[in-house]
Amino acid sequence: MKFRPLHDRVVVRRVEQETKSAGGIIIPDTAAEKPQQGEIIAAGPGARDETGKIVALDVKRGDKVLFGKWSGTEVKIDGQELLIMKESDIMGVIEK
Repeated sequence: MKFRPLHDRVVVRRVEQETKSAGGIIIPDTAAEKPQQGEIIAAGPGARDETGKIVALDVKRGDKVLFGKWSGTEVKIDGQELLIMKESDIMGVIEK
């Protein structure tokens, strides 16, 4: 199935965190917090301004982003757990 977000929404796949702490302790799934980093899978065309023109998004497919702990709506598409959120919920792009 193909999914295309509308307006200023993006689809994000969480980046899995390490299951070991810095000291070598293995953290079980139930105790681990959900990661706040992800990769943009799809992005909408952008939001409309007051005049009706589309304002393009600052993020694009493939960008690694940082978002808030409670941001987005969790959905399951083709067996993958993904997040759908507005661009304004993204705090920034992680650049290498």
